[in-house]
Amino acid sequence: MVDEARRHPRGGIYFEDFEPGAVIPHRLTRTVTQMDNMLFSNMTLNPQPLHIDAHFCETQTEFGRPLMNSLFTLGLMIGISVNDTTVGTTIANLGMTDVTFPAPLFEGDTVRCETEVVEKRESRSRPNAGIVTFRHKAYKQDGTLVAQCTRQAFMLKRPTA
Repeated sequence: MVDEARRHPRGGIYFEDFEPGAVIPHRLTRTVTQMDNMLFSNMTLNPQPLHIDAHFCETQTEFGRPLMNSLFTLGLMIGISVNDTTVGTTIANLGMTDVTFPAPLFEGDTVRCETEVVEKRESRSRPNAGIVTFRHKAYKQDGTLVAQCTRQAFMLKRPTA
């Protein structure tokens, strides 16, 4: 998509180089673990037994085992995209919408992600920046879509000489 020489020194893509319609498959993948689920749920003070209580899940849910915390899944999906897209070039995230989790993610599943560049526009208030809209998707190893969201990011333009 972008010549490596045109990237930020940390690897991110500048505003000018994002092309609407481009789909970026991400190189990083991640197998999620029970420890991920427990740590994230505990760090965020989320006592939901759907994430942290195996006996509850075995006896009282249709899944029979703990679900990965959906906010962990959301964070992982966006995090996986950073190395290939925005590291060093994001000023700030502006928001996330249309977040869905169409299928469950469980301990031992391996997540892969892709990002579509939906649209971009120049900033009205900052001449050195623009807004890029991304559509992130996360799949588990069998190709099942497990998460997706639309995210707007405030992105740096390439520095001028």
